Amino acid sequence: MRATLTVLGSGTSMGVPTVGCDCEVCTSSDPHDRRTRPSIFLDFNDRGVLIDSGPDFREQAIRERIRRVDAVLYTHAHADHILGLDDLRPLSFAHKRNGSLLPLYADQHTASVVARMFGYAFDPRSTYSTRPQVELHPLPERLELFGATFVSVPLAHGDSTVLGFRFGDAAYLTDFSDIPQSSLPLLEDLDILFLDALRRKPHPTHSSLDNSVRLVELIKPKSAFFTHMSHDLKHAETNAALPEHIRLSHDGLKLHFEITR
Repeated sequence: MRATLTVLGSGTSMGVPTVGCDCEVCTSSDPHDRRTRPSIFLDFNDRGVLIDSGPDFREQAIRERIRRVDAVLYTHAHADHILGLDDLRPLSFAHKRNGSLLPLYADQHTASVVARMFGYAFDPRSTYSTRPQVELHPLPERLELFGATFVSVPLAHGDSTVLGFRFGDAAYLTDFSDIPQSSLPLLEDLDILFLDALRRKPHPTHSSLDNSVRLVELIKPKSAFFTHMSHDLKHAETNAALPEHIRLSHDGLKLHFEITR
């Protein structure tokens, strides 16, 4: 089954341009240097699956003309990955009309943060009729959704453990500083691999450009795309120095791949 992957956002937590910054990338006229907070959208089998709902989701969904979301998977509980939950409201109302709630899948820690931060959405006593019509579900290691399998890939994010996801011939790994050895077998034989590549200089909780290039050579996907990038990386200039099978992603990038094997 074929799927389309759309990069909703390719930027870091502060976005690019970054507020108050006049650097070369933040003032660039190249639209590829404008990066909203990180997220992707998968379209397959007439369904839509969102990975992370960041604070820019509303603008991203309008830009990409997203008309439905049938499930949301969360990588972790940081603000740049969950704060757009409230903007799921208009898309969740269709689920309510059909007698269901929009399912959100998250590990235990992420679910507890989401439930606390958006308590009004999950309070059964609430009479607020236009609150998000959503429901939290545990995230198993292998999640079957709409004919596809989503495999959780544990990652190190500094001292924390977060998740990436493998789905068919593609994988999305955002916000990590290292990939544990035990997770590498989950990343074999990929056509498309997305990797965190925050900046050139090493960072305690994120992969750097050079480290992500090294990981691509280790994992050996057919093609790799970097995401969660700060204003340290200029799109055209950085791409020109990378191997041909490695590119910086950009907001609005669309890729087609096989989501079932």
